[in-house]
Amino acid sequence: MILADINLTLEPGEIVILTGPSGSGKTTLMTLIGALRAVQTGSCLVLGHQLSGAGERARVAVRRQIGFVFQDHRLLGALSAAQNIAMSLEIDSSLGERDRMRWAIAILEAVGLADYAAARPDELSGGQRQRVAIARALVRNPGLILADEPTAALDRQNGRAAIELVADLARRRGLAVLIVTHDLRISGVANRTLSMEDGRIDGHMAYYEVSD
Repeated sequence: MILADINLTLEPGEIVILTGPSGSGKTTLMTLIGALRAVQTGSCLVLGHQLSGAGERARVAVRRQIGFVFQDHRLLGALSAAQNIAMSLEIDSSLGERDRMRWAIAILEAVGLADYAAARPDELSGGQRQRVAIARALVRNPGLILADEPTAALDRQNGRAAIELVADLARRRGLAVLIVTHDLRISGVANRTLSMEDGRIDGHMAYYEVSD
């Protein structure tokens, strides 16, 4: 999908939902903002870093400042909830194993799962697994959260609870959040809900930017 004439700015603490039909360019936009693919033309400023023309090393540095939440929680079945979260901290060589586990347990407490730190994914409900995934995205104190269909595998109650949790923690920490979803039941959680179609948002804008 080719994106055209897009201008999107996210402010710290702001929750923005992006909707639109399949193939409209939502996931393409998210992967560009998330530094998961190279920006070919235009401007893409994320957390103070210009991604247009950026090489892989620069994109990796930006990805480390972003928390990702996916439709499928992507937890490792052989590891406990705390170990799954602690793994995301291994890129920080200044943290030893004890510190990583301490951080993991602290963020599990923040999402209401302190009593499940030792539980493996198959011992958790779908809603609990997504809460672990949310905790993993937040544990490194990112500047931006990107969530791709985070409620798709959840029922209405658990889906709403998961998004409310993300929104509450993000606002308290001053994080911008972009949620790509078809689930309009969660739109009330957001500051703004935008629609995308044929590679455009609102059909008339010029570039996209994520503020730090």
